[in-house]
Amino acid sequence: MHALSSSQTADNATPNAAVSPGWIALGVVSVGFHLGLIFYGLTPALVSRPLHMALLLPWVLIYIAKTPFQRISGWGLTLLGVAACAYIALNEAALANQYGFIDTHLQMAIGLFLIMLALEAARRAIGWPLPLVALLALLYGAFGQYVPGAFGHPGLPLQSMVGSLTIAEGGLWGSLTGVSVGVVAIFVIFGAVLNAGEAGQGFMNLASAVAGRLTGGAAKVSVISSALMGSISGSASANVASTGAITIPSMVRLRYPRSFAGAVEAVASSGGQIMPPLMGAGAFVMVELTGTPYTQIMAAATLPAVLYFLTVWVGINAYATRHDLQPIDASEQPAAKEVLITSLFFAVPFVLLLERIFNGGYTPQYAASIAIFAGAALLLFDVTLRFSLPGFATRLADAVVTAGRQIGTIGAIILCASLVIGVLSLTGLGVKITSGILSLSNDLLWPALLLTALACLILGMEVPTTAAYVICVSVAGPALISLGLEPLLAHLFVFWYALLSTITPPVCGGVFIAAGMVGENWLKVALKAMALGIGLYIIPLAMVANPEVIRLAFNPTGALLDGLKIAAGLTAISFGVIARKAIWLRVILVVAGAAVIFLV
Repeated sequence: MHALSSSQTADNATPNAAVSPGWIALGVVSVGFHLGLIFYGLTPALVSRPLHMALLLPWVLIYIAKTPFQRISGWGLTLLGVAACAYIALNEAALANQYGFIDTHLQMAIGLFLIMLALEAARRAIGWPLPLVALLALLYGAFGQYVPGAFGHPGLPLQSMVGSLTIAEGGLWGSLTGVSVGVVAIFVIFGAVLNAGEAGQGFMNLASAVAGRLTGGAAKVSVISSALMGSISGSASANVASTGAITIPSMVRLRYPRSFAGAVEAVASSGGQIMPPLMGAGAFVMVELTGTPYTQIMAAATLPAVLYFLTVWVGINAYATRHDLQPIDASEQPAAKEVLITSLFFAVPFVLLLERIFNGGYTPQYAASIAIFAGAALLLFDVTLRFSLPGFATRLADAVVTAGRQIGTIGAIILCASLVIGVLSLTGLGVKITSGILSLSNDLLWPALLLTALACLILGMEVPTTAAYVICVSVAGPALISLGLEPLLAHLFVFWYALLSTITPPVCGGVFIAAGMVGENWLKVALKAMALGIGLYIIPLAMVANPEVIRLAFNPTGALLDGLKIAAGLTAISFGVIARKAIWLRVILVVAGAAVIFLV
């Protein structure tokens, strides 16, 4: 289990390398490069994207190295990788005229090395599963002509295949990498800046003030704080580790069952990846793949995300019928002044971000860049609003190192996934898998949805959510769309189900971390997490049955009505699954809830 869950927790791993001035300097360069691209203007893809790869290599090959061999080999691979990326960037104009066909031995060597390096960078960042998927795709591209039947392909010349993946605007340097460079990196920096300051404390204080005195108050604080923190971190494992360090001891101190305390934090933290504005980088990839404006994706994702956290909230109330879930003592509640002051640390950048997007009409990445500068200015002040230059330097150093490391991890994932997408495009395998799904489902939507959900769950167990979403939607998305699902709904459906593995055994990365923090058997935590997080399994299907719920930007009344209907059904189902009631009543609640969602 440990090997399987490592990919889910990699972005929260503590590296062995000390945070030296060199790493701080590299973090500054990485942050400066990605912010500079926003303000500089158009930069050729074969310049910005290879340089992006060059900057992420030290973080995934050296910074997280755990043994002397890894560190030495990491240095060698990094130096060669930077040289290879520099070759692509410096020869951008000439390579663009080759249209993806390699014509020298040097270019072939560089191309093969870059492919190998992308696989190794992803392996060191998140483990074996995703690189193995990419390697299988590459082997199919190279030898698929020997595969009998419909799933074979005519064959690809090696010069064309390697060239298309490494010296053209496809494969490693395709549109997904462009999203990583120009959008994901900016929001990662935004989250790192907020987390380096007092925003996290602000989230906790606000959550405590809102929910702390309610029944199950400590658990509900976890829900609210994890939703807020997840909106900027986009990582289930990082969310569990950060908010869980406060909420889990609080729940244990109030004598909540340990398995329940761990489950609440795992489920609440998993929702960060479906919570706008970041959605674990998924929102920005969705922009590229669907052509839908970011603001519309944010609006479409909002109500389903709220429904998810509402279901967790209802589940906590249902567990209160089984256990005495005490509120947080008044003496532990933050003072109103403290709540107000600490809330400013996240409210000011957030308001500025949204104002620049919706009122100023700027792109999300430009608006986020402005918000980053506001967040950086707030690093000058501590939680008491006391001005401190030494504190500012420490917090800023923490922000740039965190940003550099997270940009490196996400970039390595996206580069590796880009190889898979590149091979699917070159060989037509995606179309063949789509045809297979349509055939297995007998051209019926709901069987196709269930097949897609199963594929997402299986793939999500092996690779991070964003990569699982990208790969699944590339092969299953066209089938769902051809069966009548609108593109954005198909993408949201796949993205939600790619997230299932964070709480679903046998992998359940968020559960493993929470179980370790609370000191409880992981399976007990997982079973309670699946019950609390039942909305994660139902809401994607509910979106298909009630498509107005994602049209908040175009039909607010219809979206809210559908949202209320789904909320009522989920409330009944959650109580039926969890509450201590007569079995016949619980069955009635579940059946009635399902009928409200899918039949009414």
